[in-house]
Amino acid sequence: MAAERYQGLDDFLKRGRAALAQGPVALIFVEDEAEVESTIRHHARLGFRALVLFAPDELALAPEAAALVHRVRHAPWDDGAVPAAVNRVIAAAPGVWLYYCYNAEYLFYPFCETRSVSEMLAFHAEERRDAMLTYVIDLYAGDLGQYPDAVSRETAMLDQSGYYALARPDPANHGHPKERQLDFFGGLRWRFEEHVPEARRRIDRIALFRAKRGLHLLEGHVFDDEEYNTYACPWHHNLTAAICSFRAAKALKTNAGSTFDIPDFRWQGSVPFAWNSQQLMDLGLMEPGQWF
Repeated sequence: MAAERYQGLDDFLKRGRAALAQGPVALIFVEDEAEVESTIRHHARLGFRALVLFAPDELALAPEAAALVHRVRHAPWDDGAVPAAVNRVIAAAPGVWLYYCYNAEYLFYPFCETRSVSEMLAFHAEERRDAMLTYVIDLYAGDLGQYPDAVSRETAMLDQSGYYALARPDPANHGHPKERQLDFFGGLRWRFEEHVPEARRRIDRIALFRAKRGLHLLEGHVFDDEEYNTYACPWHHNLTAAICSFRAAKALKTNAGSTFDIPDFRWQGSVPFAWNSQQLMDLGLMEPGQWF
């Protein structure tokens, strides 16, 4: 397995480029110490050909988790650091399927318990798709008194309702809606929107995509190729996936401006997370398309 450590992205692209030879490749950006190893193990189980972990030197990993990743020294919390790193990997791996997420985030796609991510993306590519929409579904601990950072896999809950979409206006076309693009909202960013900057309230992320020359990830989890930002092709519904994420809950409970205003994340729309794809499909939080 991997277990190689690199001094930075330059070093990785020089010595570790073989990891990018075959996709899909998962890029995991570590912002803090929450659930790093479970994030690694989850994505390894999905069948990614390589896992690249972008993390500061201070992060300690158990040997079995460290053996699963190519570890790159990185500080993902710097402004623009994640898009910049993803774009350099895109340039180094044209034609390869890439995925990116943060620690304490877990990718689910329809029937992921029995089908690998490679199988799923092969099917998606046959439908002439080079990118896949993922919805970031907020997870949060059921008891913030017991779990003050809001992270607990054992008691994880999610919102079963409260999700909606708005047309995405095109500034280059007098504000008319963009074709097959929507802005999606819901979860904690919607319920506690007064604590979330407007630019960070959307829950859509194009997290799975095929790299190509000249492609760039922009701020806001979208690309400079508009077709990559669409939720489906023109002729039928396509697969979508979900990233179940503690990231918003962590931010709301560790930020001094919001933590004291939120004694509990639970509401009438909260349900325990079952950690399976069927629940997410039943709730309408991802779309199987023609994938049977």
